[in-house]
Amino acid sequence: MSDIEPPELPRGIALAWGVAANPQRGPKREMSVEKIVEAAVELADADGIGAVSMAAVAARLGFTPMSLYRYVTAKDDLLLLMQEEATGLPPEEHRQEDGWRAKLRALFEAQARLYLAHPWLLSIPITGSPITPSSSAWLDAALESLDGTPLDEGDRLAVALAVTGAARWYGIVIAGYAQQARSTGMSPEQITVYEAELFDRVITAEEFPSLRAAIEAGVFLSEDDPFHFGIERVFDGVEAYIASIDRDEPRVQPDTWLQSEPAELAEDKKVREARKAVRAAEKALWDARKIERQVLKDARERTARRQ
Repeated sequence: MSDIEPPELPRGIALAWGVAANPQRGPKREMSVEKIVEAAVELADADGIGAVSMAAVAARLGFTPMSLYRYVTAKDDLLLLMQEEATGLPPEEHRQEDGWRAKLRALFEAQARLYLAHPWLLSIPITGSPITPSSSAWLDAALESLDGTPLDEGDRLAVALAVTGAARWYGIVIAGYAQQARSTGMSPEQITVYEAELFDRVITAEEFPSLRAAIEAGVFLSEDDPFHFGIERVFDGVEAYIASIDRDEPRVQPDTWLQSEPAELAEDKKVREARKAVRAAEKALWDARKIERQVLKDARERTARRQ
């Protein structure tokens, strides 16, 4: 047994699990962590995460900001608890689906709907694993969906994270379109047509030949869902991987994390200046190639006229 003491739970996580010490002072009967979080979520749902401050939440509840700090001592803790409240527990319906693939698909769609209901969740930065009851329940549900497969625990976690990441990206897009629809009064169909027209106006075959070909094929007006297509291909890959395990094939996996640049290097003035010069050179090269493509196009047109 290790003699090392386990780390103390940060107050926000302790509050989420209901094991934080209660304040010794304050309007106990009228105020609670639950009421504070509920008011903050209502503010965020109505006006976005930018509307949430300790002062705004206090005003909504009819108390002073100092009253809130007796219960939630930091805004970061409040954001964590808001995330926990809005996330809630995963729907039980996914358990009724047949097979791991259908179960994970149901969780993927449920997570995307969650972001559509509370788009401000996407504005909360990811600073690590959210070790809270609701977040843990969603992860547990994804891992449980893979019961009965030959995947080991590490593989199952990787698949669960892939589904969560795809759902978050899906949520970013659909929540963004929903916000655009609210602010412009346009329907989703009208937004699609409008964006397709913008693409058609600025994308040329000379500059972006592959993208132009996609436009000509009507991909931006298609009713196909590229996000469901993407997650299904992820599931195809997992199925193929499971099949390779069943065949006892060698399992080759990259196991290195992408390393971030040391802070002292990123902050070095000469490094920043050099990279700025590289970006300027890249832009100049891009502009030169654009001019070259236009000159070639004009030359071809002159040759065609002469013929």
